[in-house]
Amino acid sequence: MKVVVLGAGIIGVSTAWYLLEQGHEVIVVDRQPDAALETSYANGAQISVCFCEPWANAGAPLKVAKWLLKDDSPLLFRPRLDPAQWRWGLSFLGQCTTAAFERNVEQLIQLGRYSHASMKELVASTGIEYDRLERGILHFFSSQADFDAGAGAAEIMQRHGVDRRVLNREEVLAVEPALRSFEQGVFGGTYTPSDESGDARVFTQKLAQLCAQRGATFLWEHDVLGLETAGGTISGAVVASRLSGRKTSLSADAYVVALASYAPALLKPLGEHLNIYPAKGYSATLRLKRPEAASVVSLLDDGRKLAISRLGDHIRIAGTAELAGFDLSLDNPTARARCAALVRRYEELFPGVADTSEPNYWTGLRPSTPTNIPYIGRSKKASNLWLNTGHGTLGWTHGAGSGRALAELMAGQAPEMAFGFYGDALPARRVATV
Repeated sequence: MKVVVLGAGIIGVSTAWYLLEQGHEVIVVDRQPDAALETSYANGAQISVCFCEPWANAGAPLKVAKWLLKDDSPLLFRPRLDPAQWRWGLSFLGQCTTAAFERNVEQLIQLGRYSHASMKELVASTGIEYDRLERGILHFFSSQADFDAGAGAAEIMQRHGVDRRVLNREEVLAVEPALRSFEQGVFGGTYTPSDESGDARVFTQKLAQLCAQRGATFLWEHDVLGLETAGGTISGAVVASRLSGRKTSLSADAYVVALASYAPALLKPLGEHLNIYPAKGYSATLRLKRPEAASVVSLLDDGRKLAISRLGDHIRIAGTAELAGFDLSLDNPTARARCAALVRRYEELFPGVADTSEPNYWTGLRPSTPTNIPYIGRSKKASNLWLNTGHGTLGWTHGAGSGRALAELMAGQAPEMAFGFYGDALPARRVATV
């Protein structure tokens, strides 16, 4: 087939790669001049198969209520006159039950395992280098109450077959000795040795280059204006060059929407309503002054809900979520407070280790669903339209598997995982035997 992929983040480029593997002709469209320059650009760098809990759980509503008025809170919800925000919020509250949590986490684990295996095979076959560290993820707690809760969460994940180990303070420090600078603030932790970290932007851009070498066409700096329909199918994707303004209708046999937070707006005119809302996340990337004193194991700071990952001679601190529409500014009071909190916390943990004079702040919109489960499958409104979007904070974790799974679905194959795909993709074989 000839396939048009809309979006060149980790999801879109991974999808393009696996479509090329299937022998298809592929055109990728993105408004940026290169791959991975938006949501995939400077994320937390963690491939966290074993740390994939949905945001929605029984304790979430109380936590969110406590955080409402704090500009530097881990999750900031600022109510707006926005029906999409309220729809998302009400759906989120509906997922804040133990039964829903268990159901959603099982889906995320299935997709995560499938994706991690796909990623390992892809890296082995291509040799892509992206500051990869296979050292696991260490989640540390700064209070006894948080540690007790974390141990309970570990037990739930263990029931789902996840290797998440509960560690006391000394065991935490043995896994990551750099934390001794914050020893008195560590009450214990959990550790998943099979998880890893790496630079999503570097990986995605290198994979895009390999796609181009295999014949994929990339239309950079092109806006996606809309989809044309005819007889229950998509007949064209209308795009416009940002350089010349020239509009073009791209015709193909199939179309893939991998536009993250911007997918709902494109699909709404078709009557396809996706419950995706942008969660604005922040990161700071710091040059290391004392690399020998910096952490190597990727960390999760439970108290501040931050991810800390080593990327060569730099450190990435990322986290927080702000549900406030499509604002990407870094210069308003709230954004400045949230950015400063990232660097301040790193200095508390590892004083004098990084150069904080040039923090390289970034913000991006994570395409979040109330369940944290992405939309992967066939559109309900057009038989040749496919969706791969809504991955929230787990796009890097689930990128390879999502791309591979969608390419398999488009070829009429059933991916080998127990996952509920969207739409009518293989309805009789939706859940495969693992």
